[in-house]
Amino acid sequence: MQEAVLYSVNNGIATITLNRPESLNSMNGALISGLHKNLSKAADDPAVKVVILTGAGKAFCAGGDLSFLETITENSEKQNFIASVGNVAKRITSIPKPFIAKVNGVAAGAGFNLMLACDLVYVVDTAKFAQSFAKVGLVPDCGGLYFLPKSIGLAKAKELMFTGDLIDAAEADKLGLVNKVYDTASIDEAVEKMATRLANSAPIAISLIKKYINQEPTLDDALLTETVAQPFCMSTEDFKEGVTAFKEKRAPKFHGK
Repeated sequence: MQEAVLYSVNNGIATITLNRPESLNSMNGALISGLHKNLSKAADDPAVKVVILTGAGKAFCAGGDLSFLETITENSEKQNFIASVGNVAKRITSIPKPFIAKVNGVAAGAGFNLMLACDLVYVVDTAKFAQSFAKVGLVPDCGGLYFLPKSIGLAKAKELMFTGDLIDAAEADKLGLVNKVYDTASIDEAVEKMATRLANSAPIAISLIKKYINQEPTLDDALLTETVAQPFCMSTEDFKEGVTAFKEKRAPKFHGK
C-alpha cells in the first residue's frame, strides 16, 4: 500500500509530498495523518532548515476527498477530522522553519488554503485555484476563513468564496496569492535554489521573523518585540559571523547559534 504522504531530506531541505495522485491528492484520513507525522519529522530534525510542500502527479491538492467525507457519519468524527485538517495549517504557521509551497497543479478547496498556510508560494503557469466549498454546500476550512481575507482583502475573498470560481496562475499572481509563477520546466530548479538560499540563511533570525510576522502585531507590539528580539540576535554567533563575513566580503556560514 502506497504512503499517502512522502518525506525526504537533502542538504537541510525536507520535501513533503502529498501522494494520492489518483485523487488529485485530495484529503482523507490517511493523508492528514501522514501530514501530521511528517510535519513532526521536519519540526524535530535540527538538520532540517527549510520545508518544501508539494504534490505528486498533476495536482497540488484538490481539497477534501468527497467520497471519504461521505463516510464520516457521526458529528464528533466530522469535527475531529476538520480540526485535524485545520491543525495541519496551524502547525505550518507555527513550526519555526520556512515552508515553501511548490504548487505543481490544481489547488482547490482545502488545498488552496494549505498553500496559503505556507510562507512562500511558487506555482506553475498551468496551475488553477478555486475556493470550491460553496459549490458543494460547505464553508472554507483548513484556515481559509483566516488566510484568504488576510492575503487579498475582504471583498475579493468573499467573491472567490461565494462563487467558487476557478482562477489561473496569472490571476493568482495579480491578486498577490503567490510569490512567483514559473513554467513547468523551471519550477523545480527555482524552488530548490530558493530553499537552498534559505537553508544557508541565519536560522534564528528567520524563525523569529516568521514567528513575529505571523502574530500580526500592532506597531506598538512590533516595536516592543524589536527591543527584545534584536538584542538577543545581536548576542548570537550568527550575528558575529554575519558582520565578519560582511567585512571580509564573503558569504556567511551560519550555524544557528
